[in-house]
Order: sequence, then structure tokens, then C-alpha cells
Amino acid sequence: YLFLYFQVLKAFDYSSPWKEQQMYKLDIGWPKIPEYFTGQTFCVAVDSLHGLVYVGQRGDNVPKVLVFSEEGYFLYSWNNTVEMPHGIFVSNTATDSSVWITDVGTGKYGHTVKQYSPSGKLMQILGTPGNAGSSLIPLQFDQPAELFVEESGDIYVVDGDGGMNNRLLKLSNDYKEIWLTGTNGTGIGQFKIPHSVTVDPFGRVWVADRDNKRIQVFDKVTGEWLGSWSSCFSEDGPYSVRFTANYKYLIVAQLNMNRLAILAAPLVGSIGDCVMVNTVQLADETKPHLVDVDMKSGAVYVAEIGAQQVQKYVPL
Repeated sequence: YLFLYFQVLKAFDYSSPWKEQQMYKLDIGWPKIPEYFTGQTFCVAVDSLHGLVYVGQRGDNVPKVLVFSEEGYFLYSWNNTVEMPHGIFVSNTATDSSVWITDVGTGKYGHTVKQYSPSGKLMQILGTPGNAGSSLIPLQFDQPAELFVEESGDIYVVDGDGGMNNRLLKLSNDYKEIWLTGTNGTGIGQFKIPHSVTVDPFGRVWVADRDNKRIQVFDKVTGEWLGSWSSCFSEDGPYSVRFTANYKYLIVAQLNMNRLAILAAPLVGSIGDCVMVNTVQLADETKPHLVDVDMKSGAVYVAEIGAQQVQKYVPL
């Protein structure tokens, strides 16, 4: 009987049917009124603490930032001092929350990383507005793609989205350089359009190295290269990297294939190579650009520049 029992268990091997099991389903009721999306939706950020979702969009005479509740109700928008949003991130501290936006515009506000209050008041500008560059003093960016802010206030910026820089920069909470890595190229620690960045609880920084079709991983304290994943991206490079709420998986947007790849995240130790656990196939021409995850509910929000909308996927 025991033998049979183990044979049955074997038949239900829980490690292999991953691929077939759907892990997310589309929340067709989010947002309540999609007509609020009037431009190209490039980025989305979740404030899990306050149940808010921020969307950055581009276009003439459209509000650049839209704010929704996690239930999908439109709350308000703002438009000041944002030219061409590329990446967006919400950071929460014990006392307040702020919204960070990377601006790749070429006008007087461009080439900057900006911090806003939740209502859209400009609080801080990193970079030299309107001037592309590589300098660290004064700080300059060229089309900074995205950023990640830790609770400590340390900031990781991937710079840039096709400009002169191909680098990952760590700044202290008073905006001084802690370390910098990356030049243009295909070698270890080099980038071709570092497009998205996130940090895990194990001291590692994950970068979507878009045009090199790989994810590279660095030590958050030293900036040392820890490994890279490329076998999952032979068809299309990674556009976005975000962890699921339990840090078991990495959600990666692949714009040209219109899909989200769900990869197993190595908890500690060696990075190894990537294991694709599941995919979420989106409709043709949706073009998922950047994603964010609600670290409370686990919901995944996808900013789609082709469909000009943000969609919400909830874990099953």
C-alpha cells in the first residue's frame, strides 16, 4: 500500500505541473472607467500601504500622472513638471510616502529623477533638468529608465533608456553616489539599455538588461556582479523586473511577445540560470512596458503602451 501511495504521490508531482497551472487572472473590473487613460501608459506604481495606484502616461494635453484606488476608482491626476514619464516608484517611510518619476523628456524638465508628494507637489529633482550627461558632480542622467527606493532612502537608478549612459547607480539618501557600475557593451556587468531595477530582501539588485536580452544581478552593498540570466530571453529581452509579494517569483514583462514571464527566484546563494515557471499571455499589440506588484494583495499591474491602458492581474 505504501508503495502505491508513493506512486500516486509521484503522479501528482507538485514540481512539474507548474507550467499548466494558471497563476493569475485578469481583473476585468479594473479600472472602473478605462476612459481616464487618454495617453500612452508607460509605467505604474503601487502604494500598498495606502491602497493607491499611480499611472504615468504620455501625450499632448493629457494628465501625466493618474491616481486610482486599488479597487479601480479614479481619484485625481496631476500634470505639473512632468514631461515624459518613463518609470515610476512609490516609497513609504514611517512618516510619509512619496512618488518618484524618471523623466526622459528632452525639454526643460527632462533627464531627471523627481520626487513628488502623493498629491503631485514637486519635492526634489535629481539630475540637471534639460541637460543630458554622465557627470556625478553635478549629477546628470541621460534618459533614466527606472528607479527603486529602499526604506533606508537609498536609491538605485538604471540610466538610461537609449541615451549615452548604460549604468546602474546607487545613491545615498542624501543623493550622493555610493557606487556605480556599467558601461555600454555585452560583457559581464555591461548594459545595453538597462530598463528596470528592483531589490530583493537578500541584498541583491536585479536589472533588466533589455537589449542584451538578460537579467543581471549585483550585490547591493558593493555593486559586485553576482550572475546573469539569459536562457529565458532568447526570443525577447526583459523590459521589467518585479518580485511577487512573497519573493518566490520574479515577474518580467516581454513587450514584443506581449507576455509576462514568471520566473522562480533563488532565495539565497547562487543565482544559477533562470527557470520559467509560468507565463501570462496578453492580447496582441498590448506591448507591456513596465509592471508593479501590490506587496499586500499580490496583484500585478501592467502598463501597456500598445493598448494604452493599465491592466490588473490578481493571483489565483
